[in-house]
Amino acid sequence: MNNFAIGIIGGTGGIGKWFADFFNGEGHRVLVSGRTKGPSISEITTLCRVVIVAVPIAATLDVIRKAGPLLSEDALLMDLTSLKEEPVREMLASSPAEVIGCHPLFGPDVLSMNGQNIVLCPVRGGGWLGFLQEIFVKNGARITVTAPAEHDRMMALIQGLTHLDTILMELSLRDSGVEPSELDAFSTPIFRTKQAISAKVFGPRPGLYASLLVENPNMPTLLAIFEQNFALVKELIRQGDASGIEALLKRPKRP
Repeated sequence: MNNFAIGIIGGTGGIGKWFADFFNGEGHRVLVSGRTKGPSISEITTLCRVVIVAVPIAATLDVIRKAGPLLSEDALLMDLTSLKEEPVREMLASSPAEVIGCHPLFGPDVLSMNGQNIVLCPVRGGGWLGFLQEIFVKNGARITVTAPAEHDRMMALIQGLTHLDTILMELSLRDSGVEPSELDAFSTPIFRTKQAISAKVFGPRPGLYASLLVENPNMPTLLAIFEQNFALVKELIRQGDASGIEALLKRPKRP
């Protein structure tokens, strides 16, 4: 199944470029387009049986609406965004093609997908799922096939909580009145690790992390749980109740 081209809209940078290089390395002809260079969406959909949308979340639905109607039923339309329900719903509505939502749970800085997690959400057709599973597993990836709603529920827990914690920590440090240069001499390995994470979240692509928090429909429920636990710990600290906090830390995780 190698005699077809793969088109990546948004394949000139980030995770789109990573997958362009990956599929090139697997012997496929890959066409990539960016905002100002490469073939048009019309050309991509005409020349490629597999079309992958790898643009920022804010632009994803618009690109899907433009590309989807131009594909045939035996083609594959796939996205690489970090949320799945809304993009998958739009792909189904906009295109007759097979539809698979894909979320690679790694960034473009990894050298290979060996040992990395990839989530696939196949929602229409079955002709292309085997191809993706085979090529990803061959390269060492760990594949999970699930529904878009379940994917987004898990991402609220894994990405949403992680980024929320990082943002609140960094904002608190900003408002503490202590200069970042003063912190270095007192830093611990764990603190430096968290600062490295903060540098990514507060780096050149803050819109990505903002979208992950705002657009995941599961976040309001999770925020209520977060606030409840924060209020509990906050009150124990105010009371000087170290044993109460210790008891929370010893509480067994739910099975």
